[in-house]
Amino acid sequence: MTELRWIWLIARKDLLLELRSGGRLLSMIAFVVLAGFLFAFALDQSRVAGRDVVASLTWLTILFASTAGAGRIFDSEEEDGAFRHILLTPVSRGAVFLGKASANLVLIWLVAALSFTSLNTFMGVRSPGSLAAHAAVLLPGTIGLAATGTFFGRMSRHSALGDTLLPVLTFPLLVPLVYFGATASARVFLELPWTEISGLVRLLWAFALGSIAIGAFLFRHVTDE
Repeated sequence: MTELRWIWLIARKDLLLELRSGGRLLSMIAFVVLAGFLFAFALDQSRVAGRDVVASLTWLTILFASTAGAGRIFDSEEEDGAFRHILLTPVSRGAVFLGKASANLVLIWLVAALSFTSLNTFMGVRSPGSLAAHAAVLLPGTIGLAATGTFFGRMSRHSALGDTLLPVLTFPLLVPLVYFGATASARVFLELPWTEISGLVRLLWAFALGSIAIGAFLFRHVTDE
């Protein structure tokens, strides 16, 4: 119970700081809206139906928006040395990682909801299929994105390249997640039976749980200086 309380407190603190500053959240929202607008004009919808590509575009938009600046969740504490003080407390490294990842996850959920809505609107998709099925696909995918982004976001803080290094580290690892997620979402748009989607969702959950377990275990190595 103590670990869960620490995870909650760390996530709550990061979300409050993000809401007060609003910089990262506003940039993510602006990126999502502009991406949907540009995709709608870049694709010739007389030749390519929006329903055929909106699943892939949604996942790519979520990927780019969530990865950009994922490491900034550590910046406010790095500036005044607060993160080092957190590490000196009895809180486990795993709890710190899970708290940070939870805060990132909430932001990614907001981005995912906005991406799904804006892209369907701009691409003219009026019947996207079951919203519950879309949520069941996006949930493990966003968890995997949050865990991976948090881990490598902390790792990128140790490099002079900073956020520039983050896509280089994460994108190769996230290829399976985006592929399985986009394929599953496309099948939901086509209103295929759940039996043809559930196998991909299980793979997404395996990726998400693996990312959480590995990230929590290795986080101590990227925090020790």
